Amino acid sequence: MEYIYAAMLLHSASQDINEDNVKKVLEAAGSEVDEARVKALIAALEDVDIEEAMEKTAVAAAPVAAAAPTEPEAEEEEEEEEEEEEKEEEAAAGLGALFG
Repeated sequence: MEYIYAAMLLHSASQDINEDNVKKVLEAAGSEVDEARVKALIAALEDVDIEEAMEKTAVAAAPVAAAAPTEPEAEEEEEEEEEEEEKEEEAAAGLGALFG
């Protein structure tokens, strides 16, 4: 994965995506560089429009991220429901005192 991230980082920085630059990014990140993987990455990216691929990935990931509620939101909803139930019980108890 770090090889792809290195290519994306270089693209975002408007740098050439070549073997030397990918190696520099990986070394700067503290990763061990596998020459064969770097060459394979460069060869695989020859005919790829990275900007288009990044946009497709971002668009595909957005609905998934939006659909999954985070736990704090779920907890807040539960607390709100509990508060509403307590209010209803208090109101019912108050009405009972009127007729009791």
